[in-house]
Formats: sequence, C-alpha cells, structure tokens
Amino acid sequence: MSTQTIVRHETVVLVPRSALVPEQGAAVLLPSGGSAALFLLHDGSVHAVGNLDPFYGAPVICHGIVGDRSGAPTVASPLGKQVFCLRTGACLDDGKVSLPVFPVAADGDVIHLSIPVHEAETAALTS
Repeated sequence: MSTQTIVRHETVVLVPRSALVPEQGAAVLLPSGGSAALFLLHDGSVHAVGNLDPFYGAPVICHGIVGDRSGAPTVASPLGKQVFCLRTGACLDDGKVSLPVFPVAADGDVIHLSIPVHEAETAALTS
C-alpha cells in the first residue's frame, strides 16, 4: 500500500508586475515571517524561491545576480556566489543544497505566490 502526501497551497497576492524590475530580485514577506525572493525575467516569466541563503543563513537571495546556465534561469548568491536554478531551487554547485520554490501565477498585472498551507497555519498559531 502506497501513501501519498498532499500539500495544499494558499495563494498570496504579492505585487503588481509593473513594480518589478526585470532581472532584479524583490523580497516578499511570507505569513510565516520568512521571505521569498521574486524575480521577473526578460522573457516575462516570474520565479519565486526562498530568500534565505542556505550557506550563510542571511536573507539575501533577492540581491543575487540573475543569469542562465545551460538554458535554465539562475540566481547566484551575493555572498558566496553559489548558483541556484530558479525553476527547481537546486544549488548547481552543491547537489545536497536547495532553495524552496514557490509556484507563481500572474492575473493581469498582479503576481500571485502560492505557499504551503501549513506555513500560514504556523504563523497564525505563533502570532
């Protein structure tokens, strides 16, 4: 018998797309008190990953350098220059490390970020 884990998400309205600067990150506060790094790329795609640098413990990924590695959009940490895939969150320099990835969608000019429901519940319980 196999078990299946179902993760429910809630959508959080973030920011107007017009407020984002292509190829520059923006930090977004999450209900849990943490933050996500939001990136609008030149191709119009939007990506969101965890903002906390897993190597240094500082919320700086939003200040990273956006790039490309083998066709995949990336961000390099401004501290140690480790490179992360914006699609998967995987660290391309250390396969054991990754950033959380948050699904994003656009509704006209409004960017929506989906977060696991348990983050919002945790924030509500500790508030």
